Amino acid sequence: MKKLLVLLFIFGNIFFLSAQERAYGDGEFFKFRVHYGFVTAGYATLQVKNASVNGNDVFHVRGYGETVGLSKWFFNVQDDYQSYIDREKDIPYRFIRKIDEGGYTKDLQIDFDHFNNKARVIDKKHNETSEFSFPKETQDMISAFYFLRNKLETENIKEGDVVEMNMFFDKENYKFRLKFLGKEVLDTNFGRVRTLVFRPYVQSGRVFKEKESLTVWISDDKNKIPLLIKANLAVGSLKATLTEFKGLQHSFKIIAN
Repeated sequence: MKKLLVLLFIFGNIFFLSAQERAYGDGEFFKFRVHYGFVTAGYATLQVKNASVNGNDVFHVRGYGETVGLSKWFFNVQDDYQSYIDREKDIPYRFIRKIDEGGYTKDLQIDFDHFNNKARVIDKKHNETSEFSFPKETQDMISAFYFLRNKLETENIKEGDVVEMNMFFDKENYKFRLKFLGKEVLDTNFGRVRTLVFRPYVQSGRVFKEKESLTVWISDDKNKIPLLIKANLAVGSLKATLTEFKGLQHSFKIIAN
């Protein structure tokens, strides 16, 4: 459970939509049940609201996750991730990561200067400030989700295609890559839905069993809703299932209830 929101937001990087229409807007809300088999370990949410930062009109996106029940007693997790995204340019101006994972805590704010390609990292826990360079078109963990939903097209995507993007997280630059696996009809809580299936490439080690241990199913429509996330971890298999949504910009296509 220590990587509850990290998993969800990395997975969020794979959701695409044509640039002609915005996939999301003010009031969009997703809720996920995170579980090991039938056992619910926690819940996570993603919510979008209109806001402003430094005089810029932005979408304020907040992702929050926490453990519940027995999982909370064994390993208490409270993760708060926030991004302030320019409504027109789809670039982040600010990213916040405030987490408490079994006593392991972080409280970071990252301010992005896209004119000079500099990231100012404010570590509130240790009262430290540092500055780092980043490549052009860099996203944070949350803004990447919404950038790709609006800017990348899937009409001509082929099985085996790989997409790359630049990401800045904490104090480092990352190259994120994911592979398109194909299409599948998925049974969901809302009915049968046509989906696109992707596999993000992640670093193997303490958390993940192998480099290709993640699989994500998203709705094959104009919303590109994340419906199911599956991760093979070092100890067992973790799933995040969409249980609730509202504020969609487009109709949600269901084959049958």
